[in-house]
Amino acid sequence: MSNIRSFFVAFLAAAGTLLPAQTPTQTQPKPPAFDVASVKQNKSIGDGRSHIWSSSENGNFKTQNVSMKGLLEFAYGMPQTQIVGALDSVSGMTFDIDAKLDEEAETRFEAQTTFLRRTQKPEMLQTLLSERFHLMCHRENREMMSYALIPAKDGSKLKPAQKDGLRFDVGYGKLRAEGATLEQLAGVIAQRLNEPVVDASGITGRYDMEINFTPPEGPMKLNGQPIPDPPPSIFTAIQEQLGLKLEKRRGPVEVLVIDHVEMPTEN
Repeated sequence: MSNIRSFFVAFLAAAGTLLPAQTPTQTQPKPPAFDVASVKQNKSIGDGRSHIWSSSENGNFKTQNVSMKGLLEFAYGMPQTQIVGALDSVSGMTFDIDAKLDEEAETRFEAQTTFLRRTQKPEMLQTLLSERFHLMCHRENREMMSYALIPAKDGSKLKPAQKDGLRFDVGYGKLRAEGATLEQLAGVIAQRLNEPVVDASGITGRYDMEINFTPPEGPMKLNGQPIPDPPPSIFTAIQEQLGLKLEKRRGPVEVLVIDHVEMPTEN
C-alpha cells in the first residue's frame, strides 16, 4: 500500500543572533507506532494455523504463529507471492505479537475516521518491524509471469459499492467484498492462487463483489465426502459471476524486496 517510510526526524534549533542565518527545515512527523509490544518466536505446536487479530476500531494488534511474509503482507499490502529478497534469517519461523497503544494514544486513535484508522494500523506494524526486526525493504517492478485481471469478452458485471468502507470475507471457496477496488480484488485472488495477480482491467471505482468457486485444493467436503455439484473453478467463477477474466502473461509486477531482516529482539 505505502512505501517504506523514513524513521529520521529532521530538526533545526533556532540560531542565536551571533550565528549565521540558517534556513529552517521542516520537522518530519514521527511514524505511527505502538507504545507497548511483545514480540516472541512461536515455539508451540498448537493447531498449526496462523492468526492475526486486528480491528480498525482500536489500536490493538495481535498475532499467533504468523510468518514474516504474513506480517509483511499485512504491513505493506503486498501478496506473499510478490515478497522477495533476504528472508533466510527468519525462514521457517513464525511469531507471536501483542502490541497496544497507551490510553492517551488510544483515545486519539479512536477519534480518527475509519479510513485513517485502517490506514494507520499497517503503518504501525511497519514501524514495529523496523524497530524490532531491523527490517529494511523497498518496492520495485520486476518482469515475471502473472495473471492479469481484465474484463471478459462481454464486459464486467460489477455492482457499484452501496456504502462507505471496505470489507472482505474470504472462506474456502467463497470470496465476498464490499467497497473494494479491482486492485484490492487482484491482491486477494493472488493470495488464493499463490501466484502474482495484476489489475490490468482499467476499471476504477469501488464495488461489491461475490464469487463462489472450487479452490485448487478441491471441492469442500461434507462428512469427509466432496459436496455434490461443486461450484466452478475460480477462473470460471470470476468470468461467469463478475464478468472478469484471468489471463496468464509476462510483464512488470510490483514486488516488495527485503534488503535486510533479523530475528527480533524479544520481550
